[in-house]
Amino acid sequence: MNERFDAESTTFSTSRKVLIVVENLPVPLDRRVWLEATTLKDAGYEVSVICPTGRGWDKLYEEIDGIRIWRHPMPPEAHSGALAYAREYGAAIWNWFRLASKVRREVGFDVIHGCNPPDLVFLLAWWHRIRGVRFLFDHHDVCPELFEAKFGKRGMLWRLMLMLERMTFASASVSIATNGSFRDIAIRRGKMKPEDVFVVRSAPQVEKFRPGPGNPDYRKGAGTVLGYVGVIGQQEGMDLLVAAVDHLVNKMGRTDIHSVIVGFGPHLEEVKADVARRGLADHFTFTGPLYGDDLLDALNVIDIGVAPDPKNTMNDISTMNKIMEYMTLEKPSVQFDLTEGKVSAGDAALCATNNDPVDFAEKIAQLMDDPEKGKEMGQTGRRRVMRELSWAHSVPPLLAAYERIFVKSGHPASVKNVTKVVQEAEV
Repeated sequence: MNERFDAESTTFSTSRKVLIVVENLPVPLDRRVWLEATTLKDAGYEVSVICPTGRGWDKLYEEIDGIRIWRHPMPPEAHSGALAYAREYGAAIWNWFRLASKVRREVGFDVIHGCNPPDLVFLLAWWHRIRGVRFLFDHHDVCPELFEAKFGKRGMLWRLMLMLERMTFASASVSIATNGSFRDIAIRRGKMKPEDVFVVRSAPQVEKFRPGPGNPDYRKGAGTVLGYVGVIGQQEGMDLLVAAVDHLVNKMGRTDIHSVIVGFGPHLEEVKADVARRGLADHFTFTGPLYGDDLLDALNVIDIGVAPDPKNTMNDISTMNKIMEYMTLEKPSVQFDLTEGKVSAGDAALCATNNDPVDFAEKIAQLMDDPEKGKEMGQTGRRRVMRELSWAHSVPPLLAAYERIFVKSGHPASVKNVTKVVQEAEV
């Protein structure tokens, strides 16, 4: 490979080529993947992406900001049963192989950057390994724990998830984890060497995610506005949030409250039905998915961010993007007592008794009664993001992970340059 690494700017005179594969969201809608892709592009890499269509991103091929994106029809999301998973992931795998061959012919790639779920991109990496392609595993979700949280059981499919996770780690030259808990899993359960695992936290770009007045229309005249942004699915605890608002309104008499729910997901209609059944329709606005300035218009107007994800084996060790977004916009938040949730939020969140909607409601009421405390918590959260947790702090470990994989593959790179990037990642 003909390349020259510039130690001062951490870019390359001729770019290395990366293929990112993601199954569960289109790009650039997947914000983590888009930040990774654009960061690599800015560092001199040539970046291609394979992802599904959907949510308005329906072109089968386009180039955005220098990133080449190949999309395939979105397979139906599996909700239960081995057959449903086989249909969804079988269609995805076929499209990965088909489109990767096209990318290989037209652009080429040195690294396959595979994002889970599912833990199946290693199959594509195996096929291309004989051509000298290395595999970097981007660990978004702990799939065995995700399965258990989604279906409330273990069994044969859960054991299969464990096996596929182990094969994924065994196939990866390098992996990147979203937090320290995921890094521990890569080392302990995935048997990866510690020097091959890098923590690349998901975080907003503070340059674009700025506090502001928001759109007052979302307030609906309420004194306090709650905000939620994210997936509306089975494991996100939306039933607990609705129960908490029900307790606030109908048990505590806190009728001067409105909830703005931003997002989409397979259980949206069920959540709306629950709201209607409890007589809370006037206290909720469901915006659907929002992006860019529209998202900021909604989130900037809220007073309290809510993260009702229940405590389970998955959520306890997962970093919730919404917590990071509330903090970036100077919003205090309420969540349950989750290990990684507390690592992220620190003093910017109140933690309710796990999976207890009544205590969740009482924590919200505390912030309603003490807006000065909420303001102080919000400012603390933004300072924490700016000093430690913004995307700018994830760039050095991401680039260090790529330095590591290219060094392991035998491509030219000086020890001095690699050491510099790794040292930046540890600062």
